[in-house]
Amino acid sequence: MLTWWKHPAFRNRDGIICDGSVRSGKTVSMAVGFLLWSMETFDRQRFALCGKTIESLRRNVSGLLPQWMEGLCVIEERRGENRLTVRMNGHENDYYLFGGKDEGSYALIQGMTLAGVLFDEVALMPRSFVEQALARCSVEGSKFWFNCNPEGPTHWFYQSWLTRAEERNLLYLHFTMEDNPALSPAIRQRYERLYTGVFYQRYVQGLWAAAKGLIYDMFRPEVHVTEQLPEAGRGCYVSIDYGTQNPTVFLLWQKGERGRWYCLREYYWSGRDRMRQKTDGEYADDLEAFLDGVKPRAVIVDPSAASFIALLRQRGYPVLGADNQVLSGIRRVGDLLREERLLFSPGCVRTVEEFRSYVWDEDETGQDRPVKDHDHCMDALRYFVSTVLVRSQAHAGKRPKGL
Repeated sequence: MLTWWKHPAFRNRDGIICDGSVRSGKTVSMAVGFLLWSMETFDRQRFALCGKTIESLRRNVSGLLPQWMEGLCVIEERRGENRLTVRMNGHENDYYLFGGKDEGSYALIQGMTLAGVLFDEVALMPRSFVEQALARCSVEGSKFWFNCNPEGPTHWFYQSWLTRAEERNLLYLHFTMEDNPALSPAIRQRYERLYTGVFYQRYVQGLWAAAKGLIYDMFRPEVHVTEQLPEAGRGCYVSIDYGTQNPTVFLLWQKGERGRWYCLREYYWSGRDRMRQKTDGEYADDLEAFLDGVKPRAVIVDPSAASFIALLRQRGYPVLGADNQVLSGIRRVGDLLREERLLFSPGCVRTVEEFRSYVWDEDETGQDRPVKDHDHCMDALRYFVSTVLVRSQAHAGKRPKGL
């Protein structure tokens, strides 16, 4: 990756695509290679460094470039302009930072003339943004640099670029963890234990694998359902998936020994099935009866249930807005199930039933998502894991307490 643009067999290629497993060295080698190529090839030109957001781009790429390029060049950052100026061997070029987080991001890059562009985690960016950035590369000798971890095989980038790399005159390199000399065999094994199912295929094996079948195929009633339960008390939580015509679910959580969390009981009311929708006040009354005198540390509710959240706060409940990122939440729940850190009371009948029917949506849109049917207990479960066990420690960069 560092010198492909010098190799006689590849130097006339219009760009490079690198995909593969996590922690395989793609980001470091691509960022350094991009800077070496651009600084040796051009002078007084402009380039684009693109990430999902500018914050993630700084964290993963531009903020580390001075360390990676130490002794080779001088890098001056102008944060207010989202720009780096780099000087090396008598050449000076400018590198602009862009975040491609949604379909409207393409407007940010319109009107520029670029000599090259680097996309870090291109599969996380909308197609409109990527294609607008590519259209800006009109300087003679400009090249495209793409890296990413795999998504599903119907993803637009896989279909339009990776499978057509040769046709588009691009070099394609596939990375695995073994390509990263900084990872010991023990660390590689740790990552292999970290993921399950489709996430193992993508993040460890580096495959553009389809999400299909049961989402939590690691759930086993004989392991994850137990009658050996702690008492509900200090430090418990309630997670709620709130519905109007759709079901409303409460799950009560209590920490046990060895970092395990137990779902002690569930509440389930479907206005559609019961032919009667309850009011916010009735649900709040039901929550009080559900808790039976137990004072939760917090109640976690989907932020979209604004009126219900307001009522709970009026009644004195400490409420947290749930982290509702679906795919990352599913992965976290799957990891904890595999490690046997989430256990359930036999009385959580609806929750156990949903584990057997919670499947990936195979509608071939290219977007991974669960089928939105019989998923309300699963949503409440995901809210608890993502909000209580993960988000509270995310900014400190620590392993969440209780995991």
